[in-house]
Amino acid sequence: MSDTPNRTLAALGAVLIYAVVIAFTDNYVRVIARDGGLWQFHATRTAMAFAILAVLTVPLGLRLRPRRFGRVLARSMIHGSAMVIYFGALAFLPVAQVAAGLFTAPIFVLLIQRFAYGQSISALQVLAVLVGFGGVVMVLGPEALSGATFAALLPVISGALYALGNIATREWCKGESAEVLVAGFFAMLGVFGVIGMAVLTLFPLPVPEGAEGFLQRGPVWPTGSFLWWTFVQAAGSLLGVGMIVRAYQIADASKVAVFEYVILPASAAWGFVIWGEVLSWLAVAGMSLIALAGVLIARPSTAQSPTASRQWRRQSET
Repeated sequence: MSDTPNRTLAALGAVLIYAVVIAFTDNYVRVIARDGGLWQFHATRTAMAFAILAVLTVPLGLRLRPRRFGRVLARSMIHGSAMVIYFGALAFLPVAQVAAGLFTAPIFVLLIQRFAYGQSISALQVLAVLVGFGGVVMVLGPEALSGATFAALLPVISGALYALGNIATREWCKGESAEVLVAGFFAMLGVFGVIGMAVLTLFPLPVPEGAEGFLQRGPVWPTGSFLWWTFVQAAGSLLGVGMIVRAYQIADASKVAVFEYVILPASAAWGFVIWGEVLSWLAVAGMSLIALAGVLIARPSTAQSPTASRQWRRQSET
C-alpha cells in the first residue's frame, strides 16, 4: 500500500481547478462535433497537447520519462479505454444515462480498495458515495435510470475502468511525476484516435450531418473552429488532467472520487453562462447532496487517535 501522506484539502483544491477548467472546455465539445469526428479529435488533441508539453518541458523542468514504463502504460490503457467506451456509448445512449453510469466510479473505487487491497470501508464512506450518486441522479434527471439493456451497462463498465485507473494512479504509479501520467493518458487516446481514423478510412460508415455524426465520422479537412476549440481542449485538458492526477497522488482515491462529483455543478454553471441553460429545482437539490457527500467523505474518522487527528489537521493545512 502507498504510504504517501493524505492531504485531503489540497486534493480538493486540485479537483476544483480540474472541474472548473474541464467543465468549461467540455461545454464546447458540441461545437467540435459539428465539424470533426471523435477519433480525429482525440488524435489532433494529443498532437497539440504534446506540442504544448514540448514547449513547457525546459522552462518548467518537466520530467516526461517514466520510472516504470509498464505500469504507466497499463494505467494509460485503462483510463484511455474508459474514455473511449464513455464517448462511444454517447452514440446510442442518452447523455444523462451515460454520465450516470460513469459516476458509479466512486462505488467501484471503494469495492476495489476493499477486495483488492484489503482496505476497510466505513459506514460513512458508503453513505457518502450513496448520497453523492443520489445527487448525480437528481442532477441528471429521472431519465438517467431508464433503459435496462446490455448497452446501458457500457457506461457502468466505463465507470469501473475509470475507478481502476484512479486507484492505479496512487497504488501502481508511486514516484511517477504528474506530467508523465498526463502524457501517458494523452498518448494512449492519441493511439486510439489514429486507429479509429484508420478503420473508418478503410471501412467508412454513413455519417449523419453535424454533431450526430461525431462517432462515425472519419478524418476530414479540419475547419478553423475545430482546430481552435481542439487546441483549447488540449491546453485545458493538460491543466485539468494534471490537477486530477495530482489529487489522486496526494489523497486516498475514495476521497478524491467523491470530490469529482463537483464537475457536475461546474458543468451546469458553465452551461448557464455560455449557453443560457437553466437548472431545475431538482438539479439544485442534487448539487446540494453532491456537496454533502464531499463533506462527509473528507471528515476524519471519529475513531482516530489524538495523534492521528493532529496529523490529519497538519496535512490539511499544508
